[in-house]
Formats: sequence, structure tokens, C-alpha cells
Amino acid sequence: MLSKCLNGRIGYFLGFIASFGFVVYSLYIQQKFSLEPCPLCIFQRIAFMVMGVLFLVAALHNPQTLGRRLYGVLHFAAAAAGIGIAIRHIWIQANPEKVMAECGAGFDYIFETFPLKKALDLVFKGTGECSSIDWTMFGLTIPQLSLIAFTGLAIYAVWLAFLKK
Repeated sequence: MLSKCLNGRIGYFLGFIASFGFVVYSLYIQQKFSLEPCPLCIFQRIAFMVMGVLFLVAALHNPQTLGRRLYGVLHFAAAAAGIGIAIRHIWIQANPEKVMAECGAGFDYIFETFPLKKALDLVFKGTGECSSIDWTMFGLTIPQLSLIAFTGLAIYAVWLAFLKK
């Protein structure tokens, strides 16, 4: 019964809502608690938005079997990128001394000063901003919560890809 309800446009639209819901929630906690997102937080938001756009395109397209599998691969790739970013962020928070938390350039400075490739390299090395833990929910940090969300969306995308119509 559930697979019938989530098959096709509705299932993809729910993926779109969930993906952008995570972005909206991150903006909410940012404003409510006066937090500044670090570079890796911003990239996690971008990964959620990419997933959301892919889910929306799939909902509008309403693909058949081969198309659902192709969208599943694209959704999974976007989720895997988000998972990778979240894992890196979790590692940085667990090992701030290895990142040299006291000396990290800010996100804006990095992208204004360096060429794109160098800026991306610096962002993924992490900055002092990335090592601080400013907010938790249920004892989990924001990147830990993101990792759970990306994993759930990846599983959901694969499930949608293999649902029978």
C-alpha cells in the first residue's frame, strides 16, 4: 500500500520536500541561535539543494523503469557527496588540533582571494570555523544529523528507483 502511494510523482515530490526541508531547518537554527555556517556546512546545504532539485525534476518527469533507475543513480551520487562532506566535517570536529582551529581563513575570504580549485581544496581541508560545535540536537552535532539525513535520503532514492509501477 505504501509503495503504491509513493510510486511516481508523489514519492519524488516527498524527496524534494525532505531535501529542502533540511535546508530550511538549517536556516531556521542559524537565525534562531545566531550561528554562522562554516564552509562545510554550506556545501552540505548545497548537496541537499542538488538532491532537492533532482527529486523535483524526477517528479515533473515521472519516469518509467529505466528513468527511475537513472534518477536513483543521480540521487545516490548527490547523497554520497553530502555523506562525504558530512563525514569530513565530523572528523574535523573530532580532531580540531589536527586542523589547527586557531588559524583558518573564513569562507568569504577564501573564495574572494583564491582561484576556484584552490578555494575548494582549502574548504575541504577545513577551517577553524568547521571545528567548532556551536549547536546540538539529541546530543548530535549538525554534521552528524546531516550524515543521518543524507543516508536516509540515499536509501529512499534507491528504494524509489526499484519500486514496481
